[in-house]
Amino acid sequence: MSLPALVDQISNCELCPRLRGHCREIARKRKREFANQEYWGRPVPGFGDPAARLLIVGLAPGAHGSNRTGRVFTGDASGDWLYRALHDYGWASRPTSQSRQDDLVLTDCYITAAARCAPPDNRPTREELNRCQPYLAAELRLLESVRVVLTLGQIGWEHWLRTAGWWERLGVTRRPQFAHGRETNLPDGTVLMSSFHPSRQNTNTGRLTRPMWYGVFERLRTLLPAGHLQRASPSAPRE
Repeated sequence: MSLPALVDQISNCELCPRLRGHCREIARKRKREFANQEYWGRPVPGFGDPAARLLIVGLAPGAHGSNRTGRVFTGDASGDWLYRALHDYGWASRPTSQSRQDDLVLTDCYITAAARCAPPDNRPTREELNRCQPYLAAELRLLESVRVVLTLGQIGWEHWLRTAGWWERLGVTRRPQFAHGRETNLPDGTVLMSSFHPSRQNTNTGRLTRPMWYGVFERLRTLLPAGHLQRASPSAPRE
């Protein structure tokens, strides 16, 4: 399987009836602010550079963000925090991500999520996460150059550890603990970095501040110095 084929497979997934119904209902009703826009309303695939050394794993699409735009971390406040930092540190060609057609290019970075559909109350069930797990596993096989993984939030952190096989291999005694800014060197040489998710719940309450957030990206850039040639991100999923 290629990344473009995987993008199409994810975009057309129907494995979770609860999530699919929720996303379609949101797309039908729409938020007043976006009443004149056509919502994506489908599972949201990953996005970025196929030769990325940096992999970012979030939780799930936002109801009126990625579920509207069809691109991960695009069209809401969480995405504003993420793409601004990626641009400031040289991974993104633009400081904002507004739509699948905005010509944004990621270099040396790929962004994905634990769940591909917007869940009610931002809480996918364990069963729904398990159904999504093969998609992340496929991305991990295809993204052969990944050296550093940034997980956003505890669910993204645990989902990546389980999918990559480290949850069981390391066991309780050696398994890394989730904490903002915690860095773990795994036995295969991969560096795992964890961060609080840049959700409004964290940024509006001060649990995650700009200095805390930018400190993570400062360290990531130290681990992955710039210098790779710019590559085009995979094409957006077909309509």
